[in-house]
Amino acid sequence: MIAFWGGPAMKQSHYNLDPESTSPPLPSSRLPARKKIHHDPDPESPQARTCYQPQNNRRILCVSPEYDCSFGTLHYAYPFIPGVKAFMPPQGLLLIAACLPESWEVRFVDENLQRCSDSDLRWADAVLVSGMHVQRPRMLQLNEMAHQEGKLTVLGGAAVSAAPEEYGDFDLLHIGELGDATDDLIGYLDQHCERPKSQVQLVTCQRLPLQCFPLPAYHLVDLHHYLLANIQFSSGCSYQCESCEIPALYGHVPRHKSPQQIVQELDAMHLSGNSGTVYFVDDNFMADPRAAAKLLPHLVDWQMRNSYPVEFACEATLNLALHPEILALMREAYFCSVFFGIESPAPDALHSISKHRNLKVPIREAIQTFNDYGIEVLSSIVMGLDGEPEHIDEEIIAFIRTSQIPVFSINLLNALPRTPLWERLEQGKRLVDSSGRMSNVDYLVPYQKVLSQWKRCIAFAYDPESLYRRFSHQLEHTYLNRIEVPNGPERLSWRSVRDSFLMAGNLFVRVGVLSSYRSTFWRMARLALKHGDIEGFLHVGLTCHHLIEFAKECEQCDEAADCPLPGRSREARFSAESKPISS
Repeated sequence: MIAFWGGPAMKQSHYNLDPESTSPPLPSSRLPARKKIHHDPDPESPQARTCYQPQNNRRILCVSPEYDCSFGTLHYAYPFIPGVKAFMPPQGLLLIAACLPESWEVRFVDENLQRCSDSDLRWADAVLVSGMHVQRPRMLQLNEMAHQEGKLTVLGGAAVSAAPEEYGDFDLLHIGELGDATDDLIGYLDQHCERPKSQVQLVTCQRLPLQCFPLPAYHLVDLHHYLLANIQFSSGCSYQCESCEIPALYGHVPRHKSPQQIVQELDAMHLSGNSGTVYFVDDNFMADPRAAAKLLPHLVDWQMRNSYPVEFACEATLNLALHPEILALMREAYFCSVFFGIESPAPDALHSISKHRNLKVPIREAIQTFNDYGIEVLSSIVMGLDGEPEHIDEEIIAFIRTSQIPVFSINLLNALPRTPLWERLEQGKRLVDSSGRMSNVDYLVPYQKVLSQWKRCIAFAYDPESLYRRFSHQLEHTYLNRIEVPNGPERLSWRSVRDSFLMAGNLFVRVGVLSSYRSTFWRMARLALKHGDIEGFLHVGLTCHHLIEFAKECEQCDEAADCPLPGRSREARFSAESKPISS
């Protein structure tokens, strides 16, 4: 969720920087300011910057901290894809950059593309940082680096809004979504460059309506460097899942942008580089089915007008299967994948985290329904839940086998601040120090048993034979149900054709020749190419390569599949890989 300064919300790019350019491209984190993209405001969606009129000029450095590679970042696929260096842009930070006064100079640094430098810090009057809990170590480092240069620091985003007490060293905290605290922050920065004597906390009491949100500052980034682009449609959720902090942070009543705003954002990001996939980062795209039904015809119209340049993806709840009219529109809009929080095949385990609604729709029937509309299902599984049967690993493995879901994020239960789960475990004295272990929860069964079961599930899910078998099912029973999109100018461009050849070449050599599972790969390749599904072949090959390589790391460490791996920097990971084919 990125309704305020969110971090990376955790599919695939086929494009690179302009091959005709004769000068070396600047990293996107150092791109000079371009002329802002102008859109006539929708009368129903007044998009405005802060109403505060600054008296001083300021240089603001916006920094998105580096996050460690994980299951969800698909980082092992990057060397195969020309130009791609990071997962998705930190849209929350781009949003706050767009809210700053137009007269102020703004420099944007995404550390997942290039590290923040001392010269960046010296340039700035103030340093704005945003991120999630997983980025906390780097956020603290950035704060210390800025203080060494005598710079005022500001922190906003999901992590600090949920647990401000964890960030006592930052000078200013922006707690909550965009709103009155944002105007107060801008006023403070206008009047002060020096660090305050004690921390200042600015808390949003009145949220800015989503229909008043400005366009994120896409002119500060080059989307060609990202695996996928992202967009926010709604904020808030009416469900009360015990492990989720969304209602506490964003409210129980879903709020939405107008369809016209979404179209304007798609136009703006299209001008900033086509990533191939646009991911709706809403925590639940189906939070309000009526709003989704109102938006989807506009997405269909945008795709048709632009010859379907992207595919869409989102997160939703299983009750989506009960809305065939929405599924039909999603198919027409070219939604190719949806992530569902299935969490567990064990009913008692689901009841233990108040995920009762997953039992209202037969899970396997729902999956089949989505596949019938051409939608590939992705899912999370959480282990260590109260109410799990003794042999939960066997039930999960059976579910993986029979559901034919290709991609699972299999995690150990962790409790986040400001969740009902945190409160329940705290009262029961079941919160523990997570140092040296993968979870802060004292499970009802021995920790080592949960860890062993988790590793067994990971090993089965991403065994090459098992993984490719599930993807082959998708090739024959899901991808063929998608609409046939036209070969528009972007799909037939030199860049797109060249990059597709380079990705295919990398797969043929690195996987089809050099891997230990090459015969399994070629069976999938023959199936995809028999149907003429080049995009399906590339998607399956790249995704499987990442998952198989990441599973190997999981077998050798004590980290969960959706958590960073310790002791391995991004540079160390990629230096260990052989060099891919390049242009």
